[in-house]
Amino acid sequence: MLEAIRDQPEAVTLLRRALATGRVAHAYAFVGPEGSGRKAAALAFAGALVAPDGGAAAARAEQGRHPDVRRLGPTPPAGNPKGALALRIEAIRELERLAALKPAEAAWKVFVVDEAEKMTAATPQAFLKTLEEPPARTVIILILSQLRALPATVLSRCQVVRFRPRATEGVPALLPDVRGAAYAESLRVLAEAREQGVETIVRLGEQVGRDRQAAEIFVQACWLWHRDLLCGLAGGPARLMLFSEAAAAAARGPSLDRVMSALRDCREAWHAIQGNVSPRLSVEVLLSRLASQAA
Repeated sequence: MLEAIRDQPEAVTLLRRALATGRVAHAYAFVGPEGSGRKAAALAFAGALVAPDGGAAAARAEQGRHPDVRRLGPTPPAGNPKGALALRIEAIRELERLAALKPAEAAWKVFVVDEAEKMTAATPQAFLKTLEEPPARTVIILILSQLRALPATVLSRCQVVRFRPRATEGVPALLPDVRGAAYAESLRVLAEAREQGVETIVRLGEQVGRDRQAAEIFVQACWLWHRDLLCGLAGGPARLMLFSEAAAAAARGPSLDRVMSALRDCREAWHAIQGNVSPRLSVEVLLSRLASQAA
């Protein structure tokens, strides 16, 4: 099962060693960018634990259909299906309840917590007791994008398994598919802010920044756009650019200093959002800086 995890030799070796020696940690943090294989590895590892001989039971585990492999993820607030997605204390309480039960079929119980960085402020503290004193033969796997996304008190109780960005067709898989509507909308917002000034920046910051995921996509889009401009200024071929319009924009001659400054601003905005600075404020500051550079 773990053989199917591509381009992550260090992570796969660590997990295989744990299985071979029987020295399985009670909690893991699978850390890496989206698309690096974290979730697939978590389910494959879970399958190896609950069905060491493989077969149908292992397949059910990887598909999330095994009774001893439970998957948790962010949900909207109770009674508000359109509310912000988060991992709330109620989900952790349910995990604790299920962990206290005996396995239904296998010798192990495995809990895979997806997007663990979306825990509410109070959730990590509620989670500590379970991580400190887990029931026997229970493994908890947290999937998250970066270590700083969770308090050190939580991560210190987990064995960290790092996943590197994958490379595909010469472009790092860390870079998302920019053909989606969300990225096109982000570039439209950037263009509108540059054209219309301060009042528009405030309005757009409020519009984009009300949702953390939307704010992250906006910052990524801005960073990728200026990455393409830098590629064009360096004489790189158009096939390396992610946005089809970037080659023409680079040909219009933006200065290298301006592009480098924009990339630094995008990086600061990303770190601010990951550090729990208000997404709205982070977007407004980024829009203001990028708009002033274009003036």
